[in-house]
Amino acid sequence: MKPHGGIEQLAWSPDGKVIAYTCRKKTGLDYSLSTNSDIYLYTLEDGSCKNLTEGMMGYDTNPVYSPSGRYIAFSSMERDGYESDKNRLMIYDSQTGKMRDYTADFDQEAASLAWSADEKSLYFVSVWHARTHIYELTLSDGKIRQITQGDYDFENALPADGCLLATRHSLSRPNEVVRVDIANGDMQVLTQENDHIFNQLALAKVEERWVRTTDKKDMLTWVVYPPHFDPTKKYPTLLYCQGGPQSPVSQFWSFRWNLQLMAAQGYIVVAPNRHGLPGFGQEWLEQISGDYGGQNMRDYLAAIDDVSKESYVDADRLGCVGASYGGFSVYWLAGHHEKRFKAFIAHSGIFNLEQQYLETEELWFANWDLGGPYWDKSNAIAQRSFANSPHLFVDKWDTPILCIHGEKDFRILASQGMSAFNAAKIRGIDAQLLVFPDENHWILQPQNAILWQRTFFAWLDKYLK
Repeated sequence: MKPHGGIEQLAWSPDGKVIAYTCRKKTGLDYSLSTNSDIYLYTLEDGSCKNLTEGMMGYDTNPVYSPSGRYIAFSSMERDGYESDKNRLMIYDSQTGKMRDYTADFDQEAASLAWSADEKSLYFVSVWHARTHIYELTLSDGKIRQITQGDYDFENALPADGCLLATRHSLSRPNEVVRVDIANGDMQVLTQENDHIFNQLALAKVEERWVRTTDKKDMLTWVVYPPHFDPTKKYPTLLYCQGGPQSPVSQFWSFRWNLQLMAAQGYIVVAPNRHGLPGFGQEWLEQISGDYGGQNMRDYLAAIDDVSKESYVDADRLGCVGASYGGFSVYWLAGHHEKRFKAFIAHSGIFNLEQQYLETEELWFANWDLGGPYWDKSNAIAQRSFANSPHLFVDKWDTPILCIHGEKDFRILASQGMSAFNAAKIRGIDAQLLVFPDENHWILQPQNAILWQRTFFAWLDKYLK
């Protein structure tokens, strides 16, 4: 089901007689504006097909048969057009014909579903407070229990011989395979593929810091300090703006946006879990839709202002970086930062929301998150969204900016980055444009990633060191 998904969107029944698959059977404008996919059951013997989720209006995806074939678990969103709605854990009982939402009273999402061999439990991963852990659902009473603990992200959980096998990473370590004791959550690391590298490195310290926001909420913010950090010295500091816009700043590991690598260059990194990110309840998550230039932007400034009060932060050497919605944030903050920052970097960022509304391959996303089309003057939410388009504030830009984009990016077209670059140059601001002809919304090729990193740090070093 384009543009997302793969083999996880279909499943064979254990007896090999039925295929459960995900499909969005729409065409034209309906396909462009809707996220209403369904789970279908195709019977091989007679070619019949049943819509298991008929009348369920959001994303219904990733069916998983229980070992006996009696149950089908799957992920389900409630609202049509909202791709960041809560992913509910639904289970269909083929014997009774009943379906139940087991996460109705669980203010978190459920992903990467896996059955126990006896069908009494189902395991899944869920993000809470910027960490993604493994949970167990007991079918008999519907209770959900967190199994793992610690500053980690788990990608999956596969039952095996009375335990769980999972991949685990953190802000300080890439993926390794671990064995998890289901009863007490104890973990045994089974692979050490990266030990020969990490044994030679001095890693940055990662600190959890809670920042008070302007709407009187507490916001979890990761602060990453350079290796061999000396609190008597002053350090240049970066504000990291997350994309998504509904993607958590969790214990992620990336060879591009790597907070350890940024800290290793001598920068303190401030990475806030602003409004609009999952893992802090649905109300916190949904604030951002229709309010791109609102509370979440005030959250960014609250985070950098809070950390900048520390004696070891050089408030005269602050930078701001981000990709996708994080790139939008960079462009927006460039017109609102009131001289806080000395350098900006935006990767695949949205510069002009009116362009973005009609250009993206995910039209349903722009339509929901921006509130509707920009020409609907009676739509107050849409008008508020488009009034916060970064291009409207270029007259306030005064800070050097690096714009990066991939020419195969159909999520946010490269014309957005080019427009931002041209606007800065016309304003007389030092600006640089890096375009990758063979990359999309992400920089995926290793050679390109090296160029990306070299350009990224050369720009920061030029203005912050």
